[in-house]
Amino acid sequence: MRAAVATVGRQVLPRGWTDLLRQSVIWFGFYFGYMAVRSLTDRNPGKAVVNGIHIMSFEQRTMHHLFEQTAQRIADSSHLLLTAAAWTYWNSEFTVVGLALLWVYLRRHEAFARFRNTIMLANVIGLIGYVTVPTAPPWMFPALGFVDGVNHSGGLVGSLANPYAAMPSLHAADSLIVGVLLAALTRNRVGKALWLLWPVWVWFCVMATANHYLLDVLAGAALGLLSLAVVTRLSRRGRGAPIANLL
Repeated sequence: MRAAVATVGRQVLPRGWTDLLRQSVIWFGFYFGYMAVRSLTDRNPGKAVVNGIHIMSFEQRTMHHLFEQTAQRIADSSHLLLTAAAWTYWNSEFTVVGLALLWVYLRRHEAFARFRNTIMLANVIGLIGYVTVPTAPPWMFPALGFVDGVNHSGGLVGSLANPYAAMPSLHAADSLIVGVLLAALTRNRVGKALWLLWPVWVWFCVMATANHYLLDVLAGAALGLLSLAVVTRLSRRGRGAPIANLL
């Protein structure tokens, strides 16, 4: 039995079971550590509410419209669409990112370090944003017509999550990173097109479920592009050794 497991490891895993275990510890340790720290970054409701109002006021002044409300009305017009949007909100982070990391690790291993490090960098920078700009999401303003499109109460995620972590949107950042890198790694045109559309769909969903403002999404997209550029440049320049090579 042990020999069979070792054989599978040699045939399927790029660097064997030991490396897979090490990468799993790194990722899950980072993720749950990040969630725990995020839950403690800022619980100041007053400051978060004021920042949320400032964002809406800015959008009204510059665009004369709250696109979040338009997205929510579109989603509310169809139970299927609203269900898909809520599913995407809950799963686009941990589930999709985790499965994408696993696929790249197994099938495009040469790109794994870049992928993982880009996701980590974006989330660390995002955590700084949550500390400096705690922001109440749209669903906390029902008087303005926003409706909570997902259930934020209960469960492990609910106990760890910071409800005021709206700016920047890491859903927007991570979906952009996943979409761009998997589009580059996918070898058929249909797959490339679908992965390039993935971040656009996620951006719609996080606004349609009243979890993020348009400004959050734009900041998250910029964060994703910045993280991609930084990790790619460091990898190409070979400054020292990439994090993945050290681990």
